[in-house]
Amino acid sequence: MWDNTKDRALRERAAEVIPGGMYGHQSTVMMPEDFPQFFTRAEGTRLTDADGNEYIDYMCGYGPNLLGYGHPDIARVVSEQQTRIDTSTGPSPLIVDLAEAMVGMVSHADWAMFCKNGADATMMALMIARAYRGKRKVLLARNAYHGSMPWNTPRPGGVVAEDRAHFIYFDYNDPQALTDAVKEAGDDLAGIFAAPFRHDTFTDQSMPDAEYARTARRLADEHDALLVVDDVRAGFRLSRDCSWETVGVRPDLSCWGKVLGNGQPISALMGNDRARAAAQKIFVTGSYWFSAVPMAAAIETLRLVRETDYLEHITKIGEQFRAGLDEQAESFGFGLRQTGPVTLPMVLFQDDPDFRLGYGFCRAAMKRGVYLSPYHNMFMNAAMTQKDLADTFEATGEAFEDLKRSRDSLKPSPVLVALMDA
Repeated sequence: MWDNTKDRALRERAAEVIPGGMYGHQSTVMMPEDFPQFFTRAEGTRLTDADGNEYIDYMCGYGPNLLGYGHPDIARVVSEQQTRIDTSTGPSPLIVDLAEAMVGMVSHADWAMFCKNGADATMMALMIARAYRGKRKVLLARNAYHGSMPWNTPRPGGVVAEDRAHFIYFDYNDPQALTDAVKEAGDDLAGIFAAPFRHDTFTDQSMPDAEYARTARRLADEHDALLVVDDVRAGFRLSRDCSWETVGVRPDLSCWGKVLGNGQPISALMGNDRARAAAQKIFVTGSYWFSAVPMAAAIETLRLVRETDYLEHITKIGEQFRAGLDEQAESFGFGLRQTGPVTLPMVLFQDDPDFRLGYGFCRAAMKRGVYLSPYHNMFMNAAMTQKDLADTFEATGEAFEDLKRSRDSLKPSPVLVALMDA
């Protein structure tokens, strides 16, 4: 029997000592009512919350879980490295090993720099683009997410106009809009940022159009600016290389995070020789950026990426997940919109402008042991089995049945309505 007594008590305590009780993407304010906030165990593809409820986790920590929570090979190297050295006065030799491994795998890259979060990597990319030729204007796809720094956070609190004074916005996958944005930048164009695919929240996802990607590369070359692919979210879930290799376009810089250490805190910026001198001009650092344990985890993660069929496996699982949900939805009289890559699935309901169906469905599935998101792309991981899928479909089948019974009484989330109106 599902229960959330301990979770509610923890939320009450947290509200006294943490602003809002929680913050950032770990806050459940955007999630359906009763979604768990606190977790005590993670193994493979499953999470256990503070009340002991177990879930098949399709969020994967918002991405980092690529190979399975607590993967034994990665856990082993983490444990072994902790007995030697981790955070110290300088990096261990592993930083060179890891840079060599990444440069050997990412086709466009000649060098690597390491940090902690995706926002660190995108901030470095921004600085390098501006340092490259001393220019200021940077192009961003409208509504694209590149981290939580003031220049790109989706929330306006604490942000002033000057933080975004030199950004020009265009529509993703629209070559003409991109061309117009470049023209607006004139001779002050520093760089073009691109997501690996359109993965905005609350909307259908779009794979990159080859013409759009080629246009971005051509315009960057023509104006001697740097092309940046922010692969933090999709890295190694679309390809064993930079995601835009799938459309035959190589950037100057690519940002990596999420999966790199399979849960260990590490991210990276990769670049080509064109951008090397500019990378040497910026000053960036962090007390924990050179820690050895996450680098050991990343080296082992990369080995497993190279040597196993993880990508083929998560692709197959993703295809089965999509097909199974479509079949169930149709049988209960619902229409779904499933867009984007199957390894990062986005599931939205047709004729659901205020998301009451999506929220109701995810809440019903959660109470039956499946953790889904009604507004954010999800993630497949290589620990997922056919039994996990079977258990998922048992829960989602019951969730669709519950949704059909209760659809007339469902109400949109007040928080969601406020955010959408804003």
